[in-house]
Amino acid sequence: MSPQLIDLLITSLLETLLMVGVSGGIAVLVGVPLGVTLIVTARGAMLQNLGVNAVLGLVVNATRSVPFVILMVAIIPFTRWVAQTSIGTTAAIVPLSVAAIPFMARIAENAMREVDPGLITAARAMGASPLQIIRKVLLPEALPGLVAGTIVTLVSLIGYSAMAGAIGGGGLGDLGIRYGYQRFLPEVMLAVVVVLIVLVQAVQSLGDWVVRRMSHR
Repeated sequence: MSPQLIDLLITSLLETLLMVGVSGGIAVLVGVPLGVTLIVTARGAMLQNLGVNAVLGLVVNATRSVPFVILMVAIIPFTRWVAQTSIGTTAAIVPLSVAAIPFMARIAENAMREVDPGLITAARAMGASPLQIIRKVLLPEALPGLVAGTIVTLVSLIGYSAMAGAIGGGGLGDLGIRYGYQRFLPEVMLAVVVVLIVLVQAVQSLGDWVVRRMSHR
C-alpha cells in the first residue's frame, strides 16, 4: 500500500477506537444501572415492581431485536438531533450506544443473577438497605461477570462500527467500503480485515486476562 493509504488506515483505526471506546463507556454507564433495575424489580426481588420490570424488559428486548443496520437508519433523526449530523464518527457513536446499552443491560442482569442468593438474604437479615446490598453485594460479587460482559460488548461494537461505515460512519468499515470495495483495491480490504481481527483478539485477550486476575482474588 502507498503511504497515503497507510495514513488512512491509521486514521480509520483511531476513529474506530474512538467510536468503540465512547459507545462502550456509555453502554456501561447506562446499561449496568439498567441491568440492576431489571434484577431488583423482578418478581420476588427486594424492590419488586412488575410493571417497571415489564416495561424495561420490553424496551430492552425490542431494541436488541432490531438489526444494527436497520437501527442506524431508523434513528437517523435522533442521531441528527444529538450529534447535529447524521454522518461521520461522532454521528456513528449514537446508534452504536443505542445498540450497546440494552445488550450490556442483559449481560449485567445475567451476571448479577448468578450471585449467590444467600449473600443477599444474609445482607438483608443484617439490616442492609437495598442500595447497600446493590453496592456491597450485587455489584462486587458480579464484577468478574460484568467485566467479561463488557469485553463481549466491546467486541460486538467493533463489528458494529465496521457496519457503520456503510452509511458514512467513518472508521475501518468506511475505509474498506470506499477504497477496498468501491475502488477495487483488495489490498486495502485485506488490511482492514487483518486490523479488525488483531483488534478483536487484543481486546478479548486483555479482557480474559483481567477476568482471570479478578477471579483468582
